[in-house]
Amino acid sequence: MASETPTTHLPTYDADAAPAVPRAGLGKPTADERMRGWGSLAASFALAWIVTQQLLPLAGTAWFLAVWFLFSLLIGGVVAGMRGGWPDVADTIARRTIQWAFALVLGALVSTVIFVFLRGWRPLTHSNFWFDDMDGVGPKDLLLNGGVKHAVIGSLIQLGIGLAITLPLGIGTAVFMNEVGGRFATVVRTVVEAMTALPSIVAGLFVYAVVILTLGYPRSGLAAGLAIAVMMLPIIARASDVVLRVVPGNLREASLALGASRWKTVWHVVLPTARPGLATAVILGVARGVGETSPVLLTSAAAPTTEVDPGSVMNSLPLYIFTLVRSGEPIAIQRAFGAAAVLLILVLALFVVARLVARPRSNRVRRRPVRAFLRLVRNLLTLNRATMTVGRADLPESNRVTR
Repeated sequence: MASETPTTHLPTYDADAAPAVPRAGLGKPTADERMRGWGSLAASFALAWIVTQQLLPLAGTAWFLAVWFLFSLLIGGVVAGMRGGWPDVADTIARRTIQWAFALVLGALVSTVIFVFLRGWRPLTHSNFWFDDMDGVGPKDLLLNGGVKHAVIGSLIQLGIGLAITLPLGIGTAVFMNEVGGRFATVVRTVVEAMTALPSIVAGLFVYAVVILTLGYPRSGLAAGLAIAVMMLPIIARASDVVLRVVPGNLREASLALGASRWKTVWHVVLPTARPGLATAVILGVARGVGETSPVLLTSAAAPTTEVDPGSVMNSLPLYIFTLVRSGEPIAIQRAFGAAAVLLILVLALFVVARLVARPRSNRVRRRPVRAFLRLVRNLLTLNRATMTVGRADLPESNRVTR
């Protein structure tokens, strides 16, 4: 029996067929899923309003949001169960919980910033608030007098002292815990994690007892900087430890395989790779230290004048705000809210600077026209000098032209 010759059937194209429906990307919800999600949120919103405003005496935004959250989980889970199984219900409930948590955190942050700027915008419109201090200004004086210059300078100096201490110590501690290891590294990691939850008043009391009482050093900006450093050190060390753990081990192994020492591997491979994450760790430490009041209150004092000497009494923005709020005067409270807005602006500026410094370098060659032009001129001068110094005697015999 002869074997049949296989044939190839080519697909035919129907010109009258409807265009193909584009497929949705992986992870992107379809139109039906989006409609079910928004519909369940709208239904839960309506039920929450009926329950809290019409049926039960639960007036207030907090009760409304809490009931809306519960109804959104319930209705969303029921709708997901009607179209799928228990995995879809669990996925919907988990996704809704994460979305509500994100909305809660974002709402708290945005409302805080808006509230501070709404209460403190009036002092920000006066130029003296930015360039004057509180020397000779009382809590009842008008906003045309006094400012926050001394507090801003004091905060920057104290924060600089804290960063000068905690930046090498924190990153060095993280490098020791990850790159060196051992039993002592486990002890250090335990101590760092315990110090992360250290109350700020305890840090201030520690510096006050050691530096001021024991060593006899006066209350000053330096002592306040040391107290801020105690608060920042565990934050930077712990965050840097987490960042260095994320660096792939293949990079370390490749560097060591090429003959680099462990120190060179850390300095030229690990730290540059983790630079954006280390910048984030420094930002977290700065955000913790710049807003501390109790350590500064114990180790320094609220000086009304501008001081740049760390050995003298020095004010800071948190202490300035605390002092003005304690007075109870409406104008002083307005100044305090203005100083709080300045503190937010300062933290934002430090965040932007840290991100710009730590951003990864671009692989694209940057054009430097001035440097390229100078290099071209130098090459032309070198070529001209070489041409002028070459004579007939310097040329080989075969290249000489005889007349």
